[in-house]
Amino acid sequence: MLLPGTLYLLLNNYLPMFGVAIAFKNINYAKGIWGSDWVGFKNFRFLFDTQDAWIITRNTLLYNFAFIIINLVCAVGLAILLNEIRSRLAARFYQSMMLLPYLFSTVVVSYLVFAFLSSDYGFLNHKVLPWLGLEPLNWYNEPKVWPYILVIVNTWKSVGYLSIVYLAAIIGLDKEYYEAAVIDGAGKWHQFTRITIPLIMPIIIIMTLLAIGKIFYSDFGLFYQVTMNSGTIQSTTSVVDTYVYRALLQLGDTGMSSAAGLYQSAVGFVLILVVNLVVRKFSKENALF
Repeated sequence: MLLPGTLYLLLNNYLPMFGVAIAFKNINYAKGIWGSDWVGFKNFRFLFDTQDAWIITRNTLLYNFAFIIINLVCAVGLAILLNEIRSRLAARFYQSMMLLPYLFSTVVVSYLVFAFLSSDYGFLNHKVLPWLGLEPLNWYNEPKVWPYILVIVNTWKSVGYLSIVYLAAIIGLDKEYYEAAVIDGAGKWHQFTRITIPLIMPIIIIMTLLAIGKIFYSDFGLFYQVTMNSGTIQSTTSVVDTYVYRALLQLGDTGMSSAAGLYQSAVGFVLILVVNLVVRKFSKENALF
């Protein structure tokens, strides 16, 4: 029974790792991967020598930090609220509704966002802003508003899935803890802070560590399709993935894009080790390894 899963893991996750060599080569398809010339770290310099290196690094890190913190707080809060619903039918309905955005493709999400923000037919420009007495905005030319829009869209799309993960952990807790707390006079807030959060902390740590491991990766669809690839807002929406994609379209440099992927993976791996070490300092049983 273990063999099929092991073979899949080797073929899908480990065999392609030989392609890491592309990051250190000037790929010539006539010579092949192994016959192409070695260029050392030249491909990596592309990411750091450009004027946009600081912008894309800053945007990638800040967005992902915001996503991790906001999604964690909202998902845990929603999971606790869902756990308080006593009607099974209502609970399933709310879970389905919250999970639905997670199942939408990014193309669908981008057009939903466009329906709100379009300067010609957008709901905000034609309904909400006039009702508030404000002037319509050309949203796709306003860089300062997109950090808020992207955080809202990401939270709306992701928090339903995460809340179900945490809800599963909460449902598995022993009810006797809460019964004893009620007998001792503990209210909902004390049950939440003294029982629920400490008991699901291992799940929270694992999910956070997995998110931190991908902190240098970005949701490409979110930053490329939802923003409609608008050039005027790239100062606040350009991240490593979209920058590499645009450069790859213009230059066709496979080695450079591979170097970016290796850089992202290496940073994520180091961050997981560092955060796990910090967790071990405070609580060994909650550490991932």
